[in-house]
Amino acid sequence: MNARLNLFGNPDVATFLKHINSAGKVVADSPLPATTQELVKIRASQINGCGFCTDMHTKDAAHAGETPTRLHLVAAWREATVFTDAERAALELAEQGTRIADAAGGVTDEAWANAAKHYDEAQLTALVSLVAVINAYNRINVMVQQPAGDYQPGQFG
Repeated sequence: MNARLNLFGNPDVATFLKHINSAGKVVADSPLPATTQELVKIRASQINGCGFCTDMHTKDAAHAGETPTRLHLVAAWREATVFTDAERAALELAEQGTRIADAAGGVTDEAWANAAKHYDEAQLTALVSLVAVINAYNRINVMVQQPAGDYQPGQFG
């Protein structure tokens, strides 16, 4: 499979992605736990059918010490006992934020209140920003059919 566009060789796309990467760096450096960040990126990528991002973030999470059991259960987090209440709240918020078009009201008050029980304002800001950033990446990669499977942890810095 070949991508429809060469995202890594197009100077216009490179400039655009540089700015998204800068936004992602702000989130990465935020007080939102790194483990939670990876779980959210994985779940949004699964929902959006982005193989490239799912490959990248599961490998990055594993490289950072995430367990295979938790990685295998991200898609079924509601039935899994391996996630903390805070992680579950973040995953719910990420799902609802990713599926905004599927829900008439967007993110429910209940999901927001649950996340707010576990995360302070800085962490919530980072969580909302993270959902926006990963959804942007997912949409780019899905649209151009970016192939998945060859990513190496740390490949992009």
